[in-house]
Amino acid sequence: MKILLALTISLIVFHSQAQYKNITLAEPLTGQFPPLEPAVVINPSNPQNILVATALNRIIFSKDGGASWLQTSVQSPFGVYGDPVLTADSKGNVYFIHLADPGGKGRSTTEWLDRIVCQRSTDGGVLWSPGTFTGLNPPKDNDKPWAAIHPKKEFMAMTWTQFDQYGSADKTCESNILFSKSPAKGEKWTEPVRINKEAGDCLDDDFTAMGATPFIDQEGRIFVAWAKSGQLFLDRSFDGGDIWLRSDIAFAQQMGGWNMTIPGLGRANGLPVISGDNSTGPFRGSIYVAFADQRFGSDDTDIWLIKSPNRGDNWSDPVRVNSDGKGKHQFMPWMAVDQANGAIYIMYYDRRAYDDEQTDVYLAWSMDGGNHFSEVKISESAFVPDAKKFFGDYTNISAHMGVIVPVWTRMDNGVTNVMGAVIKHQDLPAK
Repeated sequence: MKILLALTISLIVFHSQAQYKNITLAEPLTGQFPPLEPAVVINPSNPQNILVATALNRIIFSKDGGASWLQTSVQSPFGVYGDPVLTADSKGNVYFIHLADPGGKGRSTTEWLDRIVCQRSTDGGVLWSPGTFTGLNPPKDNDKPWAAIHPKKEFMAMTWTQFDQYGSADKTCESNILFSKSPAKGEKWTEPVRINKEAGDCLDDDFTAMGATPFIDQEGRIFVAWAKSGQLFLDRSFDGGDIWLRSDIAFAQQMGGWNMTIPGLGRANGLPVISGDNSTGPFRGSIYVAFADQRFGSDDTDIWLIKSPNRGDNWSDPVRVNSDGKGKHQFMPWMAVDQANGAIYIMYYDRRAYDDEQTDVYLAWSMDGGNHFSEVKISESAFVPDAKKFFGDYTNISAHMGVIVPVWTRMDNGVTNVMGAVIKHQDLPAK
């Protein structure tokens, strides 16, 4: 495998001991983009191998279950421009998916965001392939990818938003949800297809079709959820991505839209995250979507879970995940389902303990298919973001065989760090 990176190996600093030890995974480096928007995956073929990616191009990895960490910077001839995604297959291949910038000049050229790039590591995060790509259709812009891998077969699904022109206020400018798949190891990709029926605008706001995430069940059925215009939509394919529904399923309202105002943040979203239960447990086959909204007012943001027992035909009423009183903010959720037993884990930022902009991180979990949740604070200390500084658009979490690894951004005095924790389910408080 051709080496296209300069390894910068460093030990990671640990914070002081607490109930759940917080790990400083990425700190600011001179001349580099601030660390934020983390992604994480536990390698299912070797659960001791945990990988974290941060914008723009940093990979932090452990091969001893999180006891120690190493760090590298990944390069690609197509550029590495953030929105990192990590996923892994049953063979131990790990995939780093991200935005592109082949010219390395950012917004100043039409090459910026011109495709979605996928790079592969076969050694747990040390070396990475130069990458393959999908979505190249100039002058259109490609943003916010996510990916899922078939639990049995070697194929990967990717979804993202394609803009006619990112940020344009032209009323004829469209945003659409695209789908592409790789039949084996991310080495090539199918021609992207549009799967949404109703296009969004290009403002990267509530009326933009945004936040598409895919899930693949044991039978290879693909489910994709996204947000637009105060609603959550689902499309699905039962033949591996060749045929999709003629009309999107609008399965839930998102009061206040996906782009919400949170004091102290320049932007914050409640975009949906889809997953499902491929375990042999009692809730096998269930499809779950976690999201945030402000149905109780702009001063009260909450985390919700909605589920379908029959492949998206019918959906439950939303279950409120956070159990605090009204009038506080919980925001930017992400969800993982442990496919060993069907346990659901959702992490999010939380301000229940404060009357100002101090922010904690919480973890909620459900062992009964999302009917009830318990929750616990997992951050050691609160932080206060600065609305003038970019905080990033999402958190992430991975769970495998009773080990949960949430990762998040914190900001102190306008400076971001990427934090994480390695938590065993058995160490969560009993109900």
